[in-house]
Amino acid sequence: MPLSEQEQRLLEEMERSLYHNDADFVATVGASRLRPNYRSIAVGVLMAVAGIAALIAGVAIQQLWLGILGFVVMFGGVLVAITPSKAVRRSAAASAGRMPRQGRASSAASGQGFMDRLNERWDRRQDGQR
Repeated sequence: MPLSEQEQRLLEEMERSLYHNDADFVATVGASRLRPNYRSIAVGVLMAVAGIAALIAGVAIQQLWLGILGFVVMFGGVLVAITPSKAVRRSAAASAGRMPRQGRASSAASGQGFMDRLNERWDRRQDGQR
């Protein structure tokens, strides 16, 4: 179900407010936490190419075991290329669980949370429309 114009405006205003008030949080959440590991991509591509070569060689010389081995190496290479490394996953999990110190201080200093301010603005807007 599509949003009404009022709901779209409210959503856009909430997004602008979030970007304005919690820029550090937006930068942490919005940024890609899983950066590609180019070394594993290169190794995976090389394994996949070697696997394809072994698969073709196994078919050409009619050796079933070589074709199966080539397919397994090719499949493993693709998995190595697309799977993120353990270090990247650990750092992503650590960064997802913490909020920047500056963001916590600013929300604590104001005495109100982001959602409280949004609720107050919503109430003021609803009172003005009645």
